[in-house]
Amino acid sequence: MRDKGNADSRNDLNINSATALHQEEVVSLSTQLQQLRDQFGQKTTEQLDLKAKADLMERRLTAASKLIVGLSSERTRWTADMQALDARKAQLVGDCLLTSSFLSYCGAFTFDYRDAMVYQLWLNDVTERKLPVSVPFRLETLLTNEVETTEWASQGLPSDDLSIQNGILTAVYWIKKREGKQLEGRVKTFNDSDFLKHLEMAIQYGFPFLFENLDEYIDPVIDPVLEKSFILQGSGRKAVKLGDKEVEWDSNFRLYMTTKLSKPHYGPEISGKSMIINYSVTQQGLAEQLLNVVVKHERADLEEQRESLIQQMSSNKVLLSNLEESLLSNLSNASGNILDNQELIGTLEEAKSKAVEISQKLAEASATASQIEEVRAKYKPAALRGAVLFFVLASLAAISNMYEYSLASFLAVFSLTLDTSKKAPSLEARLHNVVEALTFDVYNYTCLSLFECHKLMFSFQMTQKILEAEGEGDPVQLDFFLKGNLALEKNSRRKPHSWLPDQGWEDLMRLVEIGKAKEASSPLSGLADDIERNEGPWKEYAALEAPEAALMPSDLTAKLSLFEQLLVLRCLRMDRVTVSITRYVIAKMGEKYVQPPTLDYSAIYRQSTQMTPIIFVLSPGADPAFDVFKLGEEMGFKAGVKLKYMALGQGMGPKAAEVIESGAARGLWVMLQNCHLLPKWLKTLEKILDKLDKPHKDFRLWLTTEPTDRFPIGILQRSLKVVTEPPNGLKLNMRSSYSKITDSLLTTCPHQAFRPLVWVLALFHAVVQERRKYGKLGWNVPYDFNETDFRISMALIATYLTKASSCRTP
Repeated sequence: MRDKGNADSRNDLNINSATALHQEEVVSLSTQLQQLRDQFGQKTTEQLDLKAKADLMERRLTAASKLIVGLSSERTRWTADMQALDARKAQLVGDCLLTSSFLSYCGAFTFDYRDAMVYQLWLNDVTERKLPVSVPFRLETLLTNEVETTEWASQGLPSDDLSIQNGILTAVYWIKKREGKQLEGRVKTFNDSDFLKHLEMAIQYGFPFLFENLDEYIDPVIDPVLEKSFILQGSGRKAVKLGDKEVEWDSNFRLYMTTKLSKPHYGPEISGKSMIINYSVTQQGLAEQLLNVVVKHERADLEEQRESLIQQMSSNKVLLSNLEESLLSNLSNASGNILDNQELIGTLEEAKSKAVEISQKLAEASATASQIEEVRAKYKPAALRGAVLFFVLASLAAISNMYEYSLASFLAVFSLTLDTSKKAPSLEARLHNVVEALTFDVYNYTCLSLFECHKLMFSFQMTQKILEAEGEGDPVQLDFFLKGNLALEKNSRRKPHSWLPDQGWEDLMRLVEIGKAKEASSPLSGLADDIERNEGPWKEYAALEAPEAALMPSDLTAKLSLFEQLLVLRCLRMDRVTVSITRYVIAKMGEKYVQPPTLDYSAIYRQSTQMTPIIFVLSPGADPAFDVFKLGEEMGFKAGVKLKYMALGQGMGPKAAEVIESGAARGLWVMLQNCHLLPKWLKTLEKILDKLDKPHKDFRLWLTTEPTDRFPIGILQRSLKVVTEPPNGLKLNMRSSYSKITDSLLTTCPHQAFRPLVWVLALFHAVVQERRKYGKLGWNVPYDFNETDFRISMALIATYLTKASSCRTP
């Protein structure tokens, strides 16, 4: 039993010993397991950290790839821009000097004078002083850019250099279109009673304000605005004194003032307070505008497509510029590592894709625009002829202030010609018809408003300008024809023959110099020698009654051009130059350009509108009232009923204004006579016409006035002017008389001798009127023998012949 117990005890010891051993192994294994778990956690953390770093590197690599791909195309351009900016930085002294001088001083001058001042006088002076300046120097590239000029073009500004310069300085029509609705109710004159109230509101709320139709007087009440005499208020706000009020100044306020005066005289104080801009149109800019009118009439679809393209290209260029600025701004303002900024990368990628898309659209639009311009260019002859004719028209204002024509009135004639000119199957034939019709229509339109002494001059000037535009004119020869030899000292070569006029010989020597300067072999260069050698033929030629119709000696008629023959005749027979000019115009343009139209009151009425006054410029003894009354009766506007008329005089202004307002509302004809007797009230008349809003379609305003320099330019430019003066020459005079004799008038007298006697009377009337050039020679006193005398004489003949006819025995 004891042995059994001992054996059990040994077994227990063995078991305990084994258990303890196993426990030690478990503890050891647990320790190893924990170590492995710790290692696993550490390695897992390292793995996750490495994975995160790998993902970050992958994202950065992707972002870097996107940036490299997206901005690689910009690298070359940005590098070139940086180099250009660095170069321009060194040239800023000369550039800023010239551009600031242009902005300060050049606005009031014409394009040619600006060009000479900036690009010749100033630029040469800067270069000689070795000041750094851009080469080539261009104002447009320094003061504006392509995006801005394209936007201006979409707002109606022509693309010639003058218009772009004026756009830099600011321009009138373009400003109205650009400011749009902000100018509504803020276009005033100093004659408006409420201009101060509206100006005050514009200053306070930062709106634009426009004073229209200024004369040389500028109300001193706006001096504080022009001088920017600010009054500082609390919290740094600015105010300006306007009348008796202090008005808070908004920095967005803009003030514009326009005048229709071609050469206004403003003192230096006005130039110091404001920027004066000469916005006279150039021939190139006008041709571009007229081309738009022609294409819009002939190919409306093409012009509509062009205008749409201009708008699209303008908006796309602006958007592209904004995207590029946004891209650079985001890049420069980014903080931290740019590769980690996913939002920025996305924004840049989106901006770049849009920029690429817009660039493609611009390229496509540019290609389409080039194709459109190729088609439009075929219509240029009509536009160029229109531009030439308008400048001939505008130059007439240098002769008389009554010869004022606006571009709007010319465009009305231009559009009417496009509507009425003969159609043709081919474009070349159609353009030929338009050019011919336009030239003749402008000639007829202008001759209506010219005095007889200026009509041939206008025909000659129109001929010369047309030839000059076609490359045929010689400005040196034309200058000689107009001025002759202006040298103060006589030529050393004495005149060889006594029958030569003294001044004619001096002119001849100058003509020889012009011939030698033009070409050594020119027939003009040996003219003086030829006259000296061949006295007989030249003396005989100079003594002819009509040398302009005869052949010149030495076969010079065949050797010289028509104009050069005119120059020779000017030296020998100055008294025959007028007739020679007539023959020259006939040879170059046709006989119809020396036969001014007769006054046709029905045609005058058809040319007018309810917004276009008809002004009769009176000559001594002329009275168009009878013809207007006669026309009114034919059209149902009987004098005193639907045709209201009154002679202006002291105190008649308010009554005339009342009659005009009533006539505009009811569709009456209103005739105001002798406007020159009430010159002060004519400014009020201009204001009344400006305020006419949709008058009755039958309303017509007829005005009569003698030539006066006090007639408002605004009325002259918007009106249809008609000069009532007997024409020159028997033929034209008889045509004028017969144009007012109707068949019904000729049938009022039954006597068979009435018609022949009317012809004799017309001839006698023309002869008597032609004698007016001799004054009172042959008469006791000078008398005009006007149309009233002709009508009375014809009525007396009809009366006597009717009585004679009734008294005859059968």
